[in-house]
Amino acid sequence: MTATAVAPLHYLSLADLCRRIKSGELSATHVAAATLARIEALEPRLKAYVRVLGEEAMQTAAALDQRRANGEPLGALHGVPIALKDLLWTQGIATSCGTRVLADWRPPEDAFVVTKLKEAGAVIVGKVKLTEGAYSQHHPDVAPPVNPWSAERWTGVSSSGSGVAVAAGMAYGALGSDTGGSIRFPSACCGLVGIKPTYGRVSRHGAFPLSESLDHIGPMARTVEDAARLLQALAGRDARDATSLHAPVPNYAAALTERLDGLSVGVDWRYVNDGVAPAVVQVVRDALDMLQARGASIVEAQMPRSDDLVAGWAITCGADCALAHAATWPARASDYGPQLNGLLELGSKASATDYARLERARIRFRGALDDALENVSAFIAPCMPMPPPPANRPNQPQPDGEAPFIQFTAPFDYSGHPTIMLPLGLDADGVPRACQLIGPRLGEARLIAMGSALEREAGFTSHPRLD
Repeated sequence: MTATAVAPLHYLSLADLCRRIKSGELSATHVAAATLARIEALEPRLKAYVRVLGEEAMQTAAALDQRRANGEPLGALHGVPIALKDLLWTQGIATSCGTRVLADWRPPEDAFVVTKLKEAGAVIVGKVKLTEGAYSQHHPDVAPPVNPWSAERWTGVSSSGSGVAVAAGMAYGALGSDTGGSIRFPSACCGLVGIKPTYGRVSRHGAFPLSESLDHIGPMARTVEDAARLLQALAGRDARDATSLHAPVPNYAAALTERLDGLSVGVDWRYVNDGVAPAVVQVVRDALDMLQARGASIVEAQMPRSDDLVAGWAITCGADCALAHAATWPARASDYGPQLNGLLELGSKASATDYARLERARIRFRGALDDALENVSAFIAPCMPMPPPPANRPNQPQPDGEAPFIQFTAPFDYSGHPTIMLPLGLDADGVPRACQLIGPRLGEARLIAMGSALEREAGFTSHPRLD
């Protein structure tokens, strides 16, 4: 669509939609019905949802319309249809975590973030697919989601259903989880904004873990403002999560800006170039030009080395994962797919020495990155060493000289620093281009400011053509 075209209802921004519902221009029930109809029309083709909560969504929407009619206070997400990654507990509603072993499990309560969404007035329209256990592949029994930009391209893992649903207009936002890149990969592949918050900024209570020491919960949306609104609803202290931070939650929407005067972007060209496809390096160069046009200064700076963390990520993740699945693995190993079985096998055999060595490396990297971010406002980096690959490419051996696939994502799960993934238009094949910014811990507002200015400069307003 052009910059002056009027977006159809399903491609309105979350923020614009919410304003229209609150003003009475649209009703929550009309929007919910339209979203469910869109899901019904596209789901056979895109395969994003595990289950659609149509009846529940319409009941919620009707209650929200009545709330408005009564003149009661309205939440920050009033009437907005949202999708949940199916590792987030939903009381009485099956939460499979992409596995066969949990296919019929019904949690006794909602996850903290689900409760927060409901309190903000969101309408939960369904649970979306993820790779098995939030690891690297979908269970063999599951038909993977299809990238709405190109069916031949990867959707990203593990929040694949979240990425596809939002990009295709089957939800206005979704929640994802990120352990090695699982908010950022699908955001990059599907042309979305994804925020991996600071570790502990968003409670993980009621999110089935892949690796409790690496897992982050965060928003995926079509604009920076939408992602900021979602993060606002999710962030905050939760006593039931021992890692939840006591830090106050700023007004993230107030951070949106057009100018970046006084801010600096650090770039480590060794880090950005080594083993990275030229097209991806060019995206970083283009983003730097845009940031500079908005007033930011560009500083050559050194990203701390993280090779040991990238190489050892499967040990940390596998050991934590084996603990998370102790009730069902290895007793029900035959019900697991090959990739998750392999990770659990690795984790069960990981030595305490190897795990401890990685924990020491984590501490060193986190401290070094804290120091580096004293001198720049944020770092810029790719998401992947290549553009969104063919759908089967990530599970094939890497060619010599290519950067490890999680080089630009996993280190920040270890360190807990926040990142924001930003779409920067389409390449010649019509596939999204993207880069990420990495900020100081609890620096989400700064990343939102920088992301909003970059978004304005990029002017990316396209959507997949699916009708």
